[in-house]
This record gives sequence, structure tokens and C-alpha cells, in this order.
Amino acid sequence: MTAKPPRAKPLPVEDRRAMLIDATLPLLLEHGNAVTTRQIADRAGIAEGTIFRAFDSKDDLIDAVVARQVDPEPFRRRLRGIDTTLPLEERITAIVALMRNRFTTVFSLMSVIGHRGPHPSDDSRREFAEIIARILAPDLDRLTVSAERAAQVIRMLTLAASVPHVRNGPEFDDAEIAALILHGIDGIPAPGPMTTGPTRAETSLPASAPATDSTLIPALP
Repeated sequence: MTAKPPRAKPLPVEDRRAMLIDATLPLLLEHGNAVTTRQIADRAGIAEGTIFRAFDSKDDLIDAVVARQVDPEPFRRRLRGIDTTLPLEERITAIVALMRNRFTTVFSLMSVIGHRGPHPSDDSRREFAEIIARILAPDLDRLTVSAERAAQVIRMLTLAASVPHVRNGPEFDDAEIAALILHGIDGIPAPGPMTTGPTRAETSLPASAPATDSTLIPALP
């Protein structure tokens, strides 16, 4: 009589949770909150009831998917891994590539399920600026702005290029965004430091000027 192969050991709860989060993200992007636990189970290759051994409800699972995507630390680790010996243009392009991936995924998720999760703190923004300062440190004397201001510009332009209804036109690739950040549209460095106050155009906007829906644009990182 042929012996039956031993049954596979059940996954630890944390591993099962991670596997379900991985399986659920693409389904959420496709179906939004209408995704079913049956679809999630089929994608994960498990019985539907197995989901509830890891999460109390579908909403708990969705919250876990969102929490992973908005968690800034994995993104920060990748930023810290950028080689500071690369040419400045390549470092900026690497920053942009990481930010675009983060913005695009989180914005796509929020656009189909609505805003969920906490807003980032001032400490989170400061940490981002400090990381960018370290990446740019070898070339700060080339820049016409402070490292903190450079971090703001990088984030602002990358966000605008990543959100379709803000971009309102053809997509930009990472190198093009990096070139715009470094050289603008005329390729000539700015003649002096940028001011931190409002521009003339900003101060002349009417009170009724339309605003972008801030509930859908993630305040990242």
C-alpha cells in the first residue's frame, strides 16, 4: 500500500495575512470595495473560510492592504538605498521612480475605495526631507535651493505627474520628470534662490478657484 504524502504544514498567521494582502491588492484596484471574499480566496488559491482565520472581516483585510501601501518605511528604505556616488541626474531619476510607483499605487487604490488610513505627520515629511538631503548632499553647491526646498519640489512635481487628472495630458517618464526638476523647461538654471512665499499667481487666485480633491490625493510620503 502506497503511503500518503504528509500534509503540508499550515502557514503561520502572519504569513497567511501577508499572502492574503498580496492577493487582495490587484483585486481591489480592479473591483474596489465590491471585491468579494470568494474572488480573494480564488486568487490566493485557498478556501474562502481560510480568510477568516487571518482577518475578522473583509473590511479588516482591506484596511490591512491600505496600511501596507501607505506605510512610509519600506519606501524610505528604498530611498536610503540610492547610491550617492551616482551622477546627480541619476539620483534624481531614482528618487522620482520610487515616488511615482508609490504615488501611482496609493492614488489608484484610494480612487477606487475612498480615503482610508491616517494622514502623514509633520515628522514623516521631515524624515523624507532629511533622506533627500542625504541623497543630494554631494551636489548641494550646484543647487539654487536648500535641500528641504528641493525635497518639496521633487515631491510636488512627481505627484502632479503621477495623478492623471492633475497631469491632464500625456504621461511623463522618470527621466523627463527628473530633467524638469533639475533644469525646468528651458534647460537653464534659475538665476537665484527660489522664495518660499506665495507667487504672484497664487496671491491673485480668486476665492472660488477650483481645488483638487485632497481626499483622493494621498499626502505622501
